[in-house]
Amino acid sequence: MTIFFIWVITFALIAYFANKRWDSGVSQGLDKMLPEVLKTHGENRYIWVLALAILGATTMVRPVDILLVVILLAIIGLVIAKLASWASSKTTH
Repeated sequence: MTIFFIWVITFALIAYFANKRWDSGVSQGLDKMLPEVLKTHGENRYIWVLALAILGATTMVRPVDILLVVILLAIIGLVIAKLASWASSKTTH
């Protein structure tokens, strides 16, 4: 139950501060990191604030789980990129 309360408090704080500072830096920071398809351009404020708050609160409560998921996604992405590269080289010959 304690972990739940820590998660809720962290979620509320991250959501509050991300929403408060959306125009002064959060939106621009997201736009620098994301590919063109996902750029916010100042829109979808509440969706991005909720996503950042959920990820931030979960990272605060379960950092090892988040790290393992990131490592797993990176490995899967690398394998897919290598397979796509290999497949494209086979089709050009």
